[in-house]
Amino acid sequence: MSDLTRKTAAELSELMASGETSSVEITQAHLDRITATDTAVHAFLHVDTDGALAQAADVDKRRAAGEKLGPLAGVPLALKDVLTQDGVPTTAGSRILEGWKPPYDSTVVKRLKAAGIVILGKTNMDEFAMGSSTENSAYGPTHNPWDLARIPGGSGGGSSAAISAYQAPLAIGTDTGGSIRQPAAFTGTVGVKPTYGGTSRYGLIALASSLDTPGPCARTTLDAALLHEVIAGHDPMDSTSIDQPVPPVVEAARRGDVNGLRIGVVKELGGEGYQPGVEARFHEAVELLTKLGAEVVEVSCPHFQYALPAYYLILPSEASSNLAKFDAMRFGLRVGDDGENDAEQVMRLTREAGFGAEVKRRIMLGTHALSSGYYDAYYGQAQKVRTLIARDFTRAYEQVDVLVSPATPTTAFAIGDRVNDPIAMYKNDLCTIPSNLAGNAAASFPVGLADEDGLPVGFHVMAPVMRDDLLYQVGAALESALADQWGGVLMSKAPELEVTR
Repeated sequence: MSDLTRKTAAELSELMASGETSSVEITQAHLDRITATDTAVHAFLHVDTDGALAQAADVDKRRAAGEKLGPLAGVPLALKDVLTQDGVPTTAGSRILEGWKPPYDSTVVKRLKAAGIVILGKTNMDEFAMGSSTENSAYGPTHNPWDLARIPGGSGGGSSAAISAYQAPLAIGTDTGGSIRQPAAFTGTVGVKPTYGGTSRYGLIALASSLDTPGPCARTTLDAALLHEVIAGHDPMDSTSIDQPVPPVVEAARRGDVNGLRIGVVKELGGEGYQPGVEARFHEAVELLTKLGAEVVEVSCPHFQYALPAYYLILPSEASSNLAKFDAMRFGLRVGDDGENDAEQVMRLTREAGFGAEVKRRIMLGTHALSSGYYDAYYGQAQKVRTLIARDFTRAYEQVDVLVSPATPTTAFAIGDRVNDPIAMYKNDLCTIPSNLAGNAAASFPVGLADEDGLPVGFHVMAPVMRDDLLYQVGAALESALADQWGGVLMSKAPELEVTR
């Protein structure tokens, strides 16, 4: 493996600034790594080799001309296949969009390009972000680089696996109920869900519009903060975008001081159903934060126990509305258009062929929840629970600065283990869903390996709206304190992948 693929984004930036290497060399090293390992991992759905090298060459040319560039200029990145990129295939992991090339860039992609970040290609995901394992992709599952027989999490398993496999130092994910944080926990990486509205949804193929949030994925807290700073900020193209300055996330990641910080352990997120090794690493991390000067107390958020059922009424309801656009008339797949079928039959045949089982399940759930006679009983009640969860957060933040919990109840499970049990699959997101319902900031940071299986464990931090910097403050403190124990980041403990020659 090239030494360049082992470097962090911050280290690569320094190497380019000093003239020791170029963006083209770095990009080629990562493209070679993808070629060597992605047969086993399947993190990517499309690798844009020519486009990536052209972007890298442009950065090198601008740097040679003395142009002042951003801190991540020339650094490669993997992009979740739910964000549009002009002229590059974008499928959202679905057959119904197979081969579709958007005619425009999402705001996130525009900001990545403006920062000189090199986009390597599009990563695999659960279809339309519906899933917790990346097994629902129409193009086959992604494998966890820690153990190829296990899932990398979902829906953004491709992005987290690409980072974990050293195919890219940075990635973009989207988080609707934990789709950045849960894969980060399962792959020993850093995943951040910014405050809802802190990053733009323009050009994001919508799952649930009141929940979807693009965010950064990386191997270190600082790298995630640098990427967060690039993609965050107000966007007039997104009506839900917050018109406030980006929180000082990079400064917080560099500082990493938790002395005097008040940290609340959520009573309801732990205990029965949580893997012993997950709880052990979590409590060790809490104890470490105490030693670093934080004040730790237990906090009760009683309505968190209703977050899962509320979420699985709100999300399918919004999804059933958002996916109505895939009607075989405007773009994407079209089946049965042979002159024998009318428009309604073509639409039915196309959706039957183009949507997977989980997408169909959630469309039916959502349509039922929104139907006449059931709206108030189901969707309306779920929105009331959502309000109660937001109030739990408000009361908790009157006592503490941040809340913490395990990121997931278990470590990564085997591929195929829960694919036929939707309820067991949904329970993966027990810890992450409340933050999506409330819209606050949250992140997962690696804190070690479970004793039972030697797989990564994530530490979940939740911060108030637009206090995303507090996430990085806690994450950086943990990362620094654990670095000596691990000999660097947790990824240094990962097994080496076999490569294809």
